[in-house]
Amino acid sequence: MTSAGAEVEKAPLDEVMLAMDVVDTLRHRQDLVERELAGDAREAELLRRLRDIYHQQGIEVSDAVLKEGVKALAESRFVYAPPKPSFKVSLARLYVGRRKWGPAALAIALVLVIGLGGYFFAWRPFREAQAEAARVELSEGLPRQMDALYQTIYEETKVQQAVGEAENLRTRGKAAAAEGNRTGAEQAIAGLAALRDQLRQEYTLKIVSRDGQKTGFWTFPEINTAATNYYVVVEAIGADGKPLTLPITNEENGQTESVAVWGVRVPEATYRSVEADKRDDGIVERNTMGIKQYGFLDVDYVMPVLGGAVTRW
Repeated sequence: MTSAGAEVEKAPLDEVMLAMDVVDTLRHRQDLVERELAGDAREAELLRRLRDIYHQQGIEVSDAVLKEGVKALAESRFVYAPPKPSFKVSLARLYVGRRKWGPAALAIALVLVIGLGGYFFAWRPFREAQAEAARVELSEGLPRQMDALYQTIYEETKVQQAVGEAENLRTRGKAAAAEGNRTGAEQAIAGLAALRDQLRQEYTLKIVSRDGQKTGFWTFPEINTAATNYYVVVEAIGADGKPLTLPITNEENGQTESVAVWGVRVPEATYRSVEADKRDDGIVERNTMGIKQYGFLDVDYVMPVLGGAVTRW
C-alpha cells in the first residue's frame, strides 16, 4: 500500500480528532463568541476565531472540520453523560472496583465456609454423638450398673434389710432413668455403691483411752435440759489395725460428717463402768464396744448403747 493511500485512510480519523479538539476548545473558551451576535454572523465569527487560534498554533484546520466541531458541541457529542443509577450500573461499578473489595470479600467468604463447614461436619456431629451416647448410657448403661450393684448386695449380704434397701434404691433409680433424670439415676447408683461398701466393711469399735483424748463426756440436750446424755468416745479399727474414717450422723444437728473419732451415746451405767475401768490404772481394759462383720450393715455392740452419736463436743 502506498504512502498516499495510507494518508487518505488516516484522514477521517485525523478529522475526527480535530473535531473533538475543536469541541474541547469551545467548551473551555466560552469567550470566543460575542453574545450580541446571532445566526450566521455568530457562526462566522466563531469560525474566524477558531481559525486564528489553530493558526497561531501552526495547525491548519479546514472550515469543514471547524463546522463539524461546532455542530458536535451543539449536539453534545464527545460529551460523557454518566449513566443513571440502576441495578446493572451498581453491578458494573462493583465489578470495576473488585480489586479494592475483592480480597476482603474473599477472606470473609473463606471464614464463612470454614466456620459453616466446621459446624456442620465437625461440631454438630460431635454434639449429636455426645447426646446419643448420653441417651444410651441413661437408658441402658446406668440401669445396668444398678442391676450389677443390686446383685452384688444380694449375694454378699447376710441381712434381709440390705436387700430391701437395695431394691428400693434400684427401683427409684430406674424410674429416674426412664424419666430422663440423670441426677436421680446417679444418686441411686451412689446409694447402692455406699450400701455395698458398708456391707464389706470389717472393723472393731474401740473405746479411746489415749493421753490427751477424752474417753467419755456428758451433756445437757437442748430440747430437755433436765436430762443428761452420756457419751463414750470410740474409733473404728480395721482388720489391718489401722483406724478408719466413717460417715457419722450427729444427732444434735442432723448433719453427717466423715470422722475418725466420735461419741456414742450410752446409758449412765455403761458410762460409769468405762469411767471406773479407766480410773483404775489410766487404761480402759475392756475397750471393745462392738464389732462390725462382713455382710452386716450395723455394729454388733457388746455393751449397752442408746443408738445416738455426736461428732463434736
